[in-house]
Amino acid sequence: MNKSSILTYFYILLIFIGTAKVYFTQTADTAAMSVQKKHIVIDAGHGGFDPGKADDDGTEEKKVNLEIAKLLQGYLEQSGADVGMTRIEDEALAHTKNGDMKERVKLGGKCDVFVSIHQNSYPSPNVHGAQVFYYKESEEGKKLAELVQKRIKEYADADNAREAKPNSSYYILKKTGTPSIIVECGFLSNPEENKKLNDPDYQKRIARAVYMGIVDYFNEPEA
Repeated sequence: MNKSSILTYFYILLIFIGTAKVYFTQTADTAAMSVQKKHIVIDAGHGGFDPGKADDDGTEEKKVNLEIAKLLQGYLEQSGADVGMTRIEDEALAHTKNGDMKERVKLGGKCDVFVSIHQNSYPSPNVHGAQVFYYKESEEGKKLAELVQKRIKEYADADNAREAKPNSSYYILKKTGTPSIIVECGFLSNPEENKKLNDPDYQKRIARAVYMGIVDYFNEPEA
């Protein structure tokens, strides 16, 4: 092959790569447009007097929740979503647990979707894996939960064998009234998962996965 032919093939390759990059960028941008102007409330679970789950190493659930919630807020706002946060600091929404939960429900009752970020814990340190919960009577909640669970497996937690799970007793799911999910991002009681959940890079991956699941939800024809 002469020099001229090599240059020709090289230029064709560059054109192909450039075209592919534009196509996939435009496709991603088009998908993300589905959340534009959607009102999404992100709930960073616990806060203030209520630390949530706490591990022996000093990790408090409320802090991890807030970090991931803020990252999710950033991804959604970059795509044009109208994002409301139940809290942006280490604070509770009321002086009692009951009052705090009612305030969260109130904020989540007037939005397109409500996403509550949490961390899990279990007596056995071997238990692990992120899991998304939804109210069992909500078909839209189920759809959102399944799409977020799928993205978490694909993007952040490849060994996760868990499925989105219905629930009938979680107050915040039962009372919010809009498509709502609780994302248990992992188990602080599992040493390996605890380390990941405190890693800023992994927090970004989890937040990005939840974001992608929300985008998928609004891209569904029925949503």
